Amino acid sequence: MTKPLVVVESPTKVRTIKKYLGKDYNVAATVGHIKDLPDKEMGIDVANGFKPQYHNIPGKQKIIRSLKQAAGDAMDIYLAPDPDREGEAIAWHTAEVLKKRGRKFHRVLFHELTRDAIQKAMGHPTSLNRDKYEAQQARRILDRLVGYRISPLLWRKVKSGLSAGRVQSVAVRIICERERAIQAFNPEEYWSITAHLEGRTPPPFTAKLVKKGQKKIEIPDEKTTNAILDDLAGKKFVVDKVVKKTVKKNPLPPFTTSKLQQEAIRKLRFSAKKTMVVAQQLYEGIDLGPGEPVGLITYMRTDSTRIAQEAAAEAQELILKRFGPDYALDQPRFYKNRNKAQDAHEAIRPTSVFNTPDDVAPYLSPEQAALYRLIWQRFVASQMQQALIDKVSVSIAAGPYLFTANGSSVKFAGFMALYVSVDDEIASQDERKTTDLPEVSGGTVLKLNQLEPKQHFTMPPPRFSEASLVKELEDNGIGRPSTYAAILSTIQEKGYVDRDKGYFRPTELGFIVNDLLVQSFPDIIDVEFTAKMEENLDRVESSEVDSAKILAQFYDPFKKDLDSAAEGMLSVKGVGFSTGLTCPECGRELHIKMGKNGHFLACSGYPDCTYSSDYRRDEKGNILPVEPLAEEIVDQKCQKCGRPIVLKRGRYGEFLACSGYPDCRNTQSVNGNGAGNGTGVKCPEANCSGELVERKSKRGKIFYGCSRFPECNFALWDKPIGRGCPLCGAKFLVEKTTKKEGTFYACLAKECGYKDRGVDPVG
Repeated sequence: MTKPLVVVESPTKVRTIKKYLGKDYNVAATVGHIKDLPDKEMGIDVANGFKPQYHNIPGKQKIIRSLKQAAGDAMDIYLAPDPDREGEAIAWHTAEVLKKRGRKFHRVLFHELTRDAIQKAMGHPTSLNRDKYEAQQARRILDRLVGYRISPLLWRKVKSGLSAGRVQSVAVRIICERERAIQAFNPEEYWSITAHLEGRTPPPFTAKLVKKGQKKIEIPDEKTTNAILDDLAGKKFVVDKVVKKTVKKNPLPPFTTSKLQQEAIRKLRFSAKKTMVVAQQLYEGIDLGPGEPVGLITYMRTDSTRIAQEAAAEAQELILKRFGPDYALDQPRFYKNRNKAQDAHEAIRPTSVFNTPDDVAPYLSPEQAALYRLIWQRFVASQMQQALIDKVSVSIAAGPYLFTANGSSVKFAGFMALYVSVDDEIASQDERKTTDLPEVSGGTVLKLNQLEPKQHFTMPPPRFSEASLVKELEDNGIGRPSTYAAILSTIQEKGYVDRDKGYFRPTELGFIVNDLLVQSFPDIIDVEFTAKMEENLDRVESSEVDSAKILAQFYDPFKKDLDSAAEGMLSVKGVGFSTGLTCPECGRELHIKMGKNGHFLACSGYPDCTYSSDYRRDEKGNILPVEPLAEEIVDQKCQKCGRPIVLKRGRYGEFLACSGYPDCRNTQSVNGNGAGNGTGVKCPEANCSGELVERKSKRGKIFYGCSRFPECNFALWDKPIGRGCPLCGAKFLVEKTTKKEGTFYACLAKECGYKDRGVDPVG
């Protein structure tokens, strides 16, 4: 009889688990999901209780065959995909594929990939968790309903290829609203007055003016400032009160997924996506010697700050040895969780604190070593003594005015001897500006060296960085930490937001799509509504509510909004958004419209008036028309039809195009290297910096190959189009022409099959 089979999610885990289970088990991987909803249809039977119609994922047939072969006639199958909702769904679908009379399925949860953890989990298998599977399935159905119902509306009203997402659209809305708050912001002037003082002993120090009498002082302008300076002339500066206290500072808990992403973004300059990729590598197993793969951290997708007693005890042992008894706790420190439903896992921590960052560094890449050190330090610090900070506050009277000076110093470093968070570093920098204060007491007369007035202006709210956007999503209960990296990637790939010096700002397309969705689907992309839905999914997992009830409560009002939007949603292709601007040719209003080359201004009187122009927005969001550049004939002939080539300006900047458009649609990059007409599409080969260019075969047939040939020999027959696939995320589509279907645009990915019969995205 075939040995029992252990099924994991990732091929990387197979070797690690085989090492510890030995020859008594077969181990195989699903390589992610093996079943999903169909690509080319919604796959949800709404009338039949939202029943999903799962299919084997195209391209996974070989993996499914290998799983069946590995299972053979074994009667015990141990399902060990990741210990989260997605892993639970994979486990259920694997059981369906391998179902056989008399065969038993056991759910195994590997929270860490170490010998003890693996053997313990195998010795205590559980049953498949239907509630967790239902929660995952409900999320998948919700996302499919929103994406497959709203996205086609955007194709008709705005532009083909666009997409809407239940969570991604809320993230775009948050960024758009922040940008509009910045645009609407009007800075207000205010002033400060700083006194440069000396006591009887060094060092000199500074104090800020804070009150006049018992009232907090506000200095709106230079006139008020000068009046106060005149009033202070000749006044004695006398110490009114000195307050000293020692403040206890506790360490932060071990990392959850979102907190790890935020800290890695800020400390290591990793993206959220990179953080999760590297963390996955540390979890799945690193060779710490020949044939010795070890999972260095616990499971990295978690909302929990819980830690095992054994881990806390091990940390205490290390702290005593390395730092001494002053830094160790009498009892382990444990942290309360905010969310019970997501408490299936521990916090992210090292599987053994005795695998110190210095010891394992030789076996890790620089990125792995940096992230492991961050996780290790944060966890060990969470089990160390509090830091003690001495704080001093000095109040200084000058007539009716009151100045204050604050200082601080570390009395006992405690956990800060090992780890300081980014926020603590910032706070420490602020404190160090006024840390050194002389010894003074009440009644001490101080020497005034200078009064320094300074003009300031209030600042607008900041744009979101990756770290602050992740925090905003987490604070508002939007999505789950395991999805943040994908959300941040998607909204950029879809062209809804750009990053400027590390900060997100909406594109014009992002504004347009967001405004349409807010008008037509106010609940679906409402922050509170989306957060409530996340809570409901947690309730499904906790067996507090049935998933069908949650889906029905969502779908009924959604269907009404959908039906209304089908008729009432503004067409940006047709009518367009009102701008309040006047057409310079006929005096009618200009509207924002969407065309083949993106958004533009056009006269609402079309076709009677054909005026149009590009536009930009100033810092206040005001629309400023930009007159198009005149087409310039360049010294070049079209290789397809022989007509002159002209320089044009489109959505992606300047490009060269045939003057015979629309009869001839030949285009090329302005920066072509002479190897052929550029397409504006980057070569898809990994680590290749080339561009796909038009070439001719020996027989004169047109094909498209990499500009770095012969270093890179990627080539295809169909013309690549610089627009990503909205279904599978492929970086470009290709132009195809058949007698039956005419010219259309298609995705090359075999498992996708996406087709778009819309207009040329460049033309």
